[in-house]
Amino acid sequence: MINKVSKNVTRQKRHLRIRQTVVGTAEKPRLNVFRSNKQIYAQIIDDTTGKTLCSASSLDKEIKLENGSNVNAATEVGTLVAKRALALKIEAVVFDRGGYLYHGRVKALADAARAAGLKF
Repeated sequence: MINKVSKNVTRQKRHLRIRQTVVGTAEKPRLNVFRSNKQIYAQIIDDTTGKTLCSASSLDKEIKLENGSNVNAATEVGTLVAKRALALKIEAVVFDRGGYLYHGRVKALADAARAAGLKF
C-alpha cells in the first residue's frame, strides 16, 4: 500500500529549506506569507530579535472582504502590510514565500506590496 504524504508536510519541508538562506535582520526584515484555505496572512519579522514588527491579514477590520481566499484579498493584504511597514520606516524586506509556489495569491500579495512601496 502506498502512503501519500500530506501536501502541508512537503510545504513545511520546503519552508525549512528556504529558511536556511532567507534571514530577516533589523535593516532588512523578513516578509513572511501564510496561506490557508480561507484566509491569507503576512508578517514582517526581525529574526535577530524574534519579534513581529507588523502584520496584516484578510481578517483585519480595515479590509472589508467577503472572501479572504482569493487574489483580490491577497492584493489588499499586500498593500496593507506595505503601508504598515512604511509607517514604521521599513522600506526594504526579504520575501519569504513560506514554501508555497510563487503563483496566484502569494504572487498577488508580493506584487501589491511592491506597488505600495516595499523593495524586495
